[in-house]
Amino acid sequence: MIRTPMTEVFGIQHPIMLAGMNWISSPRLVAAVCNAGGLGTLAIAQYSPEDTRKQIRQIREMTDKPFMVNQPLYRGWAKENIQAAIEEKVPFINYSLGKPWFIDQVHAYGGKVVGTIAIARHAARAAELGCDALIVTGHEAAAHGADATSLVLTPFVTSMVKIPVIAAGGFYDGRGLAAALSLGAAGISMGTRFILTQESPVHDNFKQLCLKATEQDTIYSSAFDGMPGRALKTPLAEKIAQGDSFSLLRAIPNALEIKKILKQNWGQFLGTAWKMMSGEGGDFVQMARLANGTMRHQKAIYDGDTKEGFMFAGQVTGPIRDLPPVKTLIDRIMAEAEATLRKTGALAAS
Repeated sequence: MIRTPMTEVFGIQHPIMLAGMNWISSPRLVAAVCNAGGLGTLAIAQYSPEDTRKQIRQIREMTDKPFMVNQPLYRGWAKENIQAAIEEKVPFINYSLGKPWFIDQVHAYGGKVVGTIAIARHAARAAELGCDALIVTGHEAAAHGADATSLVLTPFVTSMVKIPVIAAGGFYDGRGLAAALSLGAAGISMGTRFILTQESPVHDNFKQLCLKATEQDTIYSSAFDGMPGRALKTPLAEKIAQGDSFSLLRAIPNALEIKKILKQNWGQFLGTAWKMMSGEGGDFVQMARLANGTMRHQKAIYDGDTKEGFMFAGQVTGPIRDLPPVKTLIDRIMAEAEATLRKTGALAAS
């Protein structure tokens, strides 16, 4: 058994976390990771506050283990969703892209706050603000990382802060977990690897595309949803990255569909749009890309539409070749990590 500051702080058996992936980190997948000894994370940016509460309660019907919610602070119902999670006393609240105003509220009921960062100086600031742990996202990751790889970013950040650091980006097996621990991390976060499990809600069409992909078959671009991110290489993804499929006219109905999903009235919807344009969300073109990207992402995940949909995926899609149950995967990773650490320990001893 491997015990780290991550297992101690979160009260879990294994130092493995499910990344909070919008539309993918469903209650079923979250609970499966928790029940297998890891830390499941529910992404709540796509929910209204009412639906956030429903999802949290659904998870609690499926597991009695601790779990986390994830919310980018510039999107949707950010303040309301965070408040709902606080009122539900979710053990751990994970944020990205903004300043956490709620740390004292979470600490008041015994919860912990986890910041997600991709730039070293942001890690130092998050620790100063009072975060209890950090998720550090390397360039290899699916969706939104920055330019530094996990091999560079992880040891840099762990040398700067005293709180537990969870490494994200490029991890899919026990050797990666052992490597992250050697770099000073307290554990790993995995997105793409958990996408390719039996409990994942992703349509089999895209699971099979991922299984056939190589480590070269991802594209890094800001064109997918307005922020730099990594997606599975498909003919559509290549067109999006090249700007061939961008349409402001398409963004209007897509934005209205997002408004409907979030159950916002016009005042709330326009307020969210203004907040995004004046903060981390960027300009009107970025908002249009977010609207278009959100709907295309759902077409991939739920409909398996390989012509109109795209999916965020990390470089680790290359070496992944199976679709195991979550528990089988986590048990396998832990056994391999322990064997790897014993082997490297023996090398040092000799």
